[in-house]
Order: sequence, then C-alpha cells, then structure tokens
Amino acid sequence: MPTTQTREVAAARRLENVRYAIRDLACIADEVVKQGHKVLPLNIGDPINFDFETPAHLIEAVYKAMRDGKNGYAPSPGIKEALEAIRAEAVRKGIESLQDVFVTSGVSESVDVCLAALVNPGENVLTPSPDYPLYSAVLAKLGIDLNTYDLNEDDAWQPDLIDVHRKINSRTRAIVLINPNNPTGSVCSRELLEQVAELARRNNLVVFADEIYDKLILDASESRAGDEPENARHISMASVAPDVPVVTFGGLSKNYLAPGWRIGWGIASGEAAAVKPYIEGIHRLLRSRLCANHPEQYAIKPALEGPQDHLPRVLKKLRARRDLTVKWCNSTPRVSCVAPRGAFYAYPRLDIPEGDDVFVKELLLKKHVLVVHGSGFGQKPGTKHFRIVFLPDEQTLTKAYRSIAEFTRERYQ
Repeated sequence: MPTTQTREVAAARRLENVRYAIRDLACIADEVVKQGHKVLPLNIGDPINFDFETPAHLIEAVYKAMRDGKNGYAPSPGIKEALEAIRAEAVRKGIESLQDVFVTSGVSESVDVCLAALVNPGENVLTPSPDYPLYSAVLAKLGIDLNTYDLNEDDAWQPDLIDVHRKINSRTRAIVLINPNNPTGSVCSRELLEQVAELARRNNLVVFADEIYDKLILDASESRAGDEPENARHISMASVAPDVPVVTFGGLSKNYLAPGWRIGWGIASGEAAAVKPYIEGIHRLLRSRLCANHPEQYAIKPALEGPQDHLPRVLKKLRARRDLTVKWCNSTPRVSCVAPRGAFYAYPRLDIPEGDDVFVKELLLKKHVLVVHGSGFGQKPGTKHFRIVFLPDEQTLTKAYRSIAEFTRERYQ
C-alpha cells in the first residue's frame, strides 16, 4: 500500500507578514450576511458596486476586439496602440524624460514587477504610513523588511520629509509616493514633490509614483483644464524631476471605472543610461508572465484619447459625498477628519479607549456597517483611524453615518 503523508504542508514563513486589511474583514461580513443582515459596504474602492458605470465607448472597444479575434496572447509589454496612447498620456502629464511604457494586469502587477526587478534581499524601500497595503504585502512576499515613513496628519497628510530623511539608509533603493493617496485622500503639492525629488537625487533612489487617481482631484474647479490654480490640479512626480528615475503607475480601474478589467501600466522615466539596466530587468519579468489581458488593452487608447465626459459627472458626485463625509466626521463626537482632496477615501481619526480594529469589527457586528481599521494601513503610535469609501450615494452614506454615530454613542458614553 502507498504510504500516507500526514505531515502538515506549511506555508512559507515570509507570508506571515502578508496582510490585506481591506478584505480581511470580508469573512466576518459574510457571516453577518448569512444571519440575514444587509451590510453597508464602505470598505472597497470599487465604483461599479455603486452608481457609477464603465464608459460605453470602452466597453464597445473591448467587445469589438473580442469579435475581431483579439483573444490570444498579446505582446508582453502590451499592444502597440495602447503603448502609444500611454506615451501620449505621459507627455500630457509633463513627463519629458520618458524611457519606456508597459501594460500590466492592473497596477498591482506593475507594483509587483517593479519591486521584484529592483530590490535585493537585505535592501529596503520607503513606503508611506498609512499606505495602500499592496506595497507591504508585495515586500513581505519578496522577504524585504518594511521601512515606513510618516504622513503628517497635521499637514493635510503630506509626507513628513524629516522622517523620510531619517529613514533613508545605505540599503534604501526606492521611495513609494501614492498621490492622490489611498487611504487619506491627500494630494501632494509641487513644493513637496520637488523636495522628495531632491532626496531621491541625493540618495540615488528610484521613485515609485502611484498616480492611479490622478484625474479624481476633488478640489479642482469645473472650469476648463488649466484654468484652476495649480494647487487644485494633480502634478505628476516625474514632471518635476526629469533626471530622477521614476516609475509612474496608472490604469483604467479608477479614472475610467473599470477595476475588474485589471488593466494598469507603468511609465519609466529618468536619464536613459541610468535606468536602462533596470528597465531591462522589468521586461525580463514581463516576458516571464506572458502578457496582460489582451482584449481589454484595446480600451486604453479610447480611454485616454476619447471622450472624457464621464469625469465631470463622477467628480460632481464625489465632491458632494466628500463634503457630506467631512461634515459628518467633524460634527460627530469622537471623530475628526482632514478633508480629502483626491480619490474617494476619507481617513477619520478616532478618540476611543480601544483599538480601531476592535471598533470596526464591533461596528460590523452591531450595526452592519463595514469600514477598514486604520491599523491595517499603518498610523502613528497612539493614534486610531478608520477608512471610509465614500462612493455610495448620499442617502446610503447618511444611513451609514447615522449608524456609526449611534454605535460610538452607545459604546463610548
């Protein structure tokens, strides 16, 4: 008889540090739903779950590609017309030292590939705290220790440059800048970008500029593009630092309301001789995973070069929902919030005697409202937060906020 294997197959130890707070509460939420309750989800930034629709001309472009037989493998870097459109977009963003572009399965794959192509064991990457947990998860997968720098809540969640400088060491290879930021909704000023660029320049760092929300600037006016003041527009990191190695991340998920298509891209810029070996490493990894989703790549050109009339409607909704959220936060006991300027997240601060992880779990169980605990994104010791996704309509948000207020009043009298 064959020998039966009874020894447990253990997962790799490096996965012990892999966390993804945004979905970690989903199992508890599923149990709440099984008990017959309806959960108000304010945890995942998916516009399609609410009253937003993918632009019709993008759907038509993908449908046509499928009907035209574009269902096999694509070139590893991406199809020609998509790459050309991304290059043109980089020019519009003011990126002058463009060296390469490539298409990936969402920005998540861009991040994974670009970190894997750069960082060796024992080296580190500066990531913001709070941050989007993808970065810490990928670094944990690669066996790279975290090296986090603070975002300053007292300065509208701008990077704390003193802390950034303090955290740079001889093994630091790069700095991650999420702008607009997830989870705080902050938007970096030109002055801040220039100061980060100088730190990168002096310390030979690559900058990973995550700009997936660059068209969702909530303080921008509805006037013609370019008419609003500079602080109301998004400024691309690579545009203020043409000599610094920068990889700018973008995609269709947020600006173009197609998160499930998993189409993202990277734009590599900087001095050609300096970035050439690194870009070659990126393409080695891109070839090893074959290609990104083929037919969906045919939506990139019409997205970037076609009608943009969905954006004013999206921004109008988001501004109203942002304003409602901030007003509620700052008028509710034990809650306060720095007003987000971009994306569709708020990161309120809590004044409570227990952990924010306990807060969000009990809120879900008692009031069936699902938010994400701040400790899942990172925060300064002694502070407590939670992240709100304010994509739902005002009526739904008002109901959710009423429930959260009742919960805090009942629990923390």
